[in-house]
Amino acid sequence: MRIGAVARATGASQRLLRYYEEQGLLRPKRLPNGYGKADVAAVRNIRSLLAAGLPVRLIAEVLPCICEHSERIVPTCPEFIVNLRREQARISHAIAELKTSQRLLDEMLDAAPPEIVAAADRGKPEGRRERRLPVIQPHSRLSAQGDRAQSPLASASGTVCGARSGGQAQSGTLCQ
Repeated sequence: MRIGAVARATGASQRLLRYYEEQGLLRPKRLPNGYGKADVAAVRNIRSLLAAGLPVRLIAEVLPCICEHSERIVPTCPEFIVNLRREQARISHAIAELKTSQRLLDEMLDAAPPEIVAAADRGKPEGRRERRLPVIQPHSRLSAQGDRAQSPLASASGTVCGARSGGQAQSGTLCQ
């Protein structure tokens, strides 16, 4: 089986198959006509393990510990189970961090005044030019003179204000 046939059978590009070889993931038994059927199964296993979130380095270590039973990958080594559990814990931790980030973003969006949300939904807010927000520092610092350094929520002009409502600014949010 030539590399093109393996690519078609697995959905992997020829370039990707060569990458798998370079990384030690795929070790084709060079037959007179190229790859063998075992290589097609190996590529499918590699793609499944990558889709599960395992890094290439780990896949190279655990490929010998895989037995394929009816389209399922079955671990055959205790080390593979240990590595799978470690990766599962890493992914669970990453999911928890992403959920925290999502919750914080939800809280910020929920705190936005309705007229600002409506303006954002319409596109660029009217009467304001688009600009980048300043980098927010973790906390304010005291300057050498003992007074507070610029607030991390201050705009480029140094003003901390809120949504403009009838010409009045509400404190606590950023505006121009």
